[in-house]
Amino acid sequence: MAALALFNWGNVHMSRARKKIEFKDDASREAMLEGINVAFEWTKKEYLEAGERYAEALRIKPDFYEGLLALGQQQFERARLTWYYALSCKVDLSNWSYAEVIELYNSAEGNVDKGMDMWEAAQSQRITHLTDRTKIKPVLQGTILDDLFKDTSAEDAAVRIKDLRSQMNLLRGTILYERSMMEYRLGIPVWQECLEVALEKFQLAGASATDIGVMMKNHISNDSSMDGMFYELVGYELLDVKSNGLSDVLLNFFSVWVFRIGVQD
Repeated sequence: MAALALFNWGNVHMSRARKKIEFKDDASREAMLEGINVAFEWTKKEYLEAGERYAEALRIKPDFYEGLLALGQQQFERARLTWYYALSCKVDLSNWSYAEVIELYNSAEGNVDKGMDMWEAAQSQRITHLTDRTKIKPVLQGTILDDLFKDTSAEDAAVRIKDLRSQMNLLRGTILYERSMMEYRLGIPVWQECLEVALEKFQLAGASATDIGVMMKNHISNDSSMDGMFYELVGYELLDVKSNGLSDVLLNFFSVWVFRIGVQD
């Protein structure tokens, strides 16, 4: 119960970190940039608070796969926030220290993979249990124990497991996709390998060939002119289906939210 309480506490901070910032229609560029700076520090603080709560939960319950997955997403969102904030500040990337962001990405990938492995093992045991239970249900039919066997069937559980597995693979793909864009911009050679693995994860998540094509087209390596026009920074909005060209199937699974703030030169 203590681990779950800490997990929920962390979720509250994550929700606060994702709060969308609003600007007045007539706000000046200077006012927008100042607002972004303030929001960045506030959002970073909320992410750190969330991470501490998830870490505490995992110290109490090391096999808490939900905590590992949440911690992995928190680390990914911190890395992503830091990167786009650096772009918005127009830092000199040739002298920018990106070691912390790389470490966040490494930790995010490791925690998500570990959490998913734990989850897969737990679901395998659950399906076995439900299958065995189905075999003995006819024997208990009409007895007082029959009520114990009226919840989830093995078939229903399998459908839910498939959906959750898709969401996890989409998260894994999104982490790698975002990382590959940063690595491309920084001139790190492994960006293409990251992108290839990301697309594999999207396929495992149920993305169609059209979805994959759109993701390839939108990658910074194909259109660097988009970089610098929009900065994904502090607020979050669901991806626009029409403007991004992604199918409803992929969007239904998309667990990472995107927000964009136009800052013109």
